[in-house]
Amino acid sequence: MKPYITFDEVEADFREVFASGMFTRGQHVEAFRKELATFTGAKHVHMATSATTALWVCLKLLGIGPGDEVVVSDFSFPASANVVEDLGATPIFADVSLDTYNMLPETLEALLTPRTKAVMFVDALGNPSGMHAISELCRSKGIPLIEDAACAIGSAERGRRCGSIADLTCLSFHPRKLLSTGEGGAITTDNDEWARWLDVKLAHGASGMKGIGLDFVDYGYNFRLPELQAVMGRKQLAKLEDIVEERNQIRNAYKTLLEPLGFKAQGVGPDVRFNVQSVVFTVPKGRDRNSLVAALKEHSIESTLGTYSLSATSYYAANYKVNNPNSRWLEANTITLPCYSGIDVELVSDAIRRSVASQ
Repeated sequence: MKPYITFDEVEADFREVFASGMFTRGQHVEAFRKELATFTGAKHVHMATSATTALWVCLKLLGIGPGDEVVVSDFSFPASANVVEDLGATPIFADVSLDTYNMLPETLEALLTPRTKAVMFVDALGNPSGMHAISELCRSKGIPLIEDAACAIGSAERGRRCGSIADLTCLSFHPRKLLSTGEGGAITTDNDEWARWLDVKLAHGASGMKGIGLDFVDYGYNFRLPELQAVMGRKQLAKLEDIVEERNQIRNAYKTLLEPLGFKAQGVGPDVRFNVQSVVFTVPKGRDRNSLVAALKEHSIESTLGTYSLSATSYYAANYKVNNPNSRWLEANTITLPCYSGIDVELVSDAIRRSVASQ
C-alpha cells in the first residue's frame, strides 16, 4: 500500500490550522464527520482514534461484559476479538466462507445462544459480501449487529455503502487503508438514542454547560481525531470513488494473469461494490504460500498472508480451543499482493509465474 495523499494537497490547510491554533475540535473535524455521513449514508457519525477504540466503545454502548457472548468472524485481525476479550465477554469464533472469507448466516445461527449479546461481522479485506443476509438474521433474532468495516470504506452491497447497513459500523483510517489519516477511525449509526450516548461518552461525559463550565453528566472518554488528520481524511474522501475504481482495475489485471496459473481471487458477491482494500488470492493446490512470499521478497516484491485465523492465534487457541478449518486453511493458503497506484502488475505476476514453475 502507498498513501493516496501528498503534502502538497494538505499544505495550505495545515498552515491555516497552525495559524488558528485549533488542533482539535475544529472546522475540519466537523466537516469530515458530515462528509462521512453523506458518503456512507449514515444518519450519525462519531470520530475515533482507531477502529479498535471504535469497536470497544460500541461494545460498551451495548453494555457487554462478563457472561456475555459476541460472535466474531474468525478470519480477521486480532483487534476484532481483542475488544471483546478486554471487556470480559467471550468471543465466539464463527468460521467463514472459503470463497468470500466472510461469516455465513447458517454458521452464525448455529452459534447463537441466550448469552449472545452482539454479532461482529468483519468485511474481510474490505469485502462486504453477505452483510445483508447477516443483518437480516440478526434483526430477526433481535441481536445488535456491529460491522467491523475497518477495511471497507467505499465498499457497498445492494447499493448501500458500508456504514449504513449494520446497527453500528466501525471504520479505520490506518496507513494500510484506502483512506489514511495516519491513525483514526469512526463509528456510524442510524440509532438516535445511541448517537446521544456517543455524544456524551466521547466528550468525557460532558453535555451542555453548568455555569461557566461544562456539565459532566456521566463519565466518558477521549478518542478524538485531531484537526490535521481530519484535513487528510477530507482530501482522500473527495477522491475515494476514483481510488476504488483504480484498485478494481488492478485486481482485474492480476486475475487475468494469475487465474490461469491456478490462483483463485477472493470471491465477491454480484451485488457488491468491492473497494479492493487488499488483493488476495489462494495459492494453487500443492503450492507453498510461505515459499512464494520468500521468493517474491528476493525480487524486492512485498507480499504477506491474507489475514489471521483468530482462533488459531497463540492466545485464543490456548484459551478457547476452537478449530475452525476454513479460517485456518485461509490463513495458510492466502497471499496478499501489492496494490497501489502505478504498480507493475505484469512484473509481479511474472515473478510469481517463475516462482510457481520452480516449486
